[in-house]
Amino acid sequence: MFNEAMSYRSASERIVIESPQPGKPHAGRVFAAVQSHADDIPFFCAGTLAKLIAEGYTGYLIQTTNDENCGPTPSIGQTVLSNEQEVEQLAGILGLERVFFLGYRNHRMDGDSALELRARLIFLFRLLKVDTIFTFNPWGEWEENPDHWVTARAVEAACWMSGMDKDYPEHLAAGLEPHAVRERYFWVARYGQPYNRVVDIGGHVESKVAAMSVNKAQGPAGSSGRRLKARLAERGLRLPDLGDDDETADQAYIKLFCLPFYQQLGRPHGLEYAEYFYYFGPENSDELAVEAYVSRHAVPLR
Repeated sequence: MFNEAMSYRSASERIVIESPQPGKPHAGRVFAAVQSHADDIPFFCAGTLAKLIAEGYTGYLIQTTNDENCGPTPSIGQTVLSNEQEVEQLAGILGLERVFFLGYRNHRMDGDSALELRARLIFLFRLLKVDTIFTFNPWGEWEENPDHWVTARAVEAACWMSGMDKDYPEHLAAGLEPHAVRERYFWVARYGQPYNRVVDIGGHVESKVAAMSVNKAQGPAGSSGRRLKARLAERGLRLPDLGDDDETADQAYIKLFCLPFYQQLGRPHGLEYAEYFYYFGPENSDELAVEAYVSRHAVPLR
C-alpha cells in the first residue's frame, strides 16, 4: 500500500482539509473507531484519532473479529492472544478509554448474523453516547475482505438505528437512551475508493508511527525493521538508520518506508502528512437544513 497513494480519487470537487485546532474544541464529544483487525486503525486513521483526542474527544475502540488467522505463531490461541494484547497497547498509545472485543471469527463474518452484530453495536453506541464513528466505507469499491464490508454495513445501520426510540426497548428500560451517531469518517482502504476529507496529521506522526509499530503480530510494518536488521546481519551488513535495538529498528523502518505514503497523500493538499476519509457530518442532515431555514426566515408571533 505504500507506493500508490495517488491512485485514490476525490469524491467531489470540494475537498475539505481538516486542520489542527487549538485548545479542546471537542471536549465532551465521543468517538468510536470500529475495526475488523488489529492493523486497521494503525494504517488508516491512527493519526486522526490522536489529533481528535488531543482536541478533547473521548475515544473507544471496537474490534469485531478475533484475528485468529493473522499472525506468525502456529497456534490459533496464541495468535488471538497476541493480537488482542497489541490492540490494548494500541489503545494506550492513542489515549483511548477502552477496547471492546466482539470476538467474531476472522474472515468468516459474512456467515455471521448481521442482525446480532448490528444490535451489539446499537447497544454500545447508546451506552457510550457515540457522536462520531470511524470505520470502513460500507459502499467502498474493490473491498475483497468480508470482515471489512460486513463490519462497515453493520456500523452504518447502527448509527441511525441507535437514535430510534422503538428499536430494542429493553435498552431503554435498562436506562439507556436513544442516541444517533451524527458524524461518520469512512477511511479509505482500497485504491479507487473515494474521499472528500483530508486530515492533517503532521502534528501526530510519532503517534502514528508508534501505533503501526505496536502491531507486530500481523502488520506488514510492525516488526519489519528488526527482520531487515537480522537479514543484513546474516550478510555481515548493518544499516545505521535502523539503530542498535529491535524497537528502534521497527520504528525507523516505518519512518523510512511507510511514512512516505502518507506524505504522498498530503502533498497535493499542501500538507506534510495526511489521512483520507469519505465523510458524512451533521451538515449533511435535513435537520440542520431546516434549522438554517428557520433562523433565516422565522418572524415573531403577533
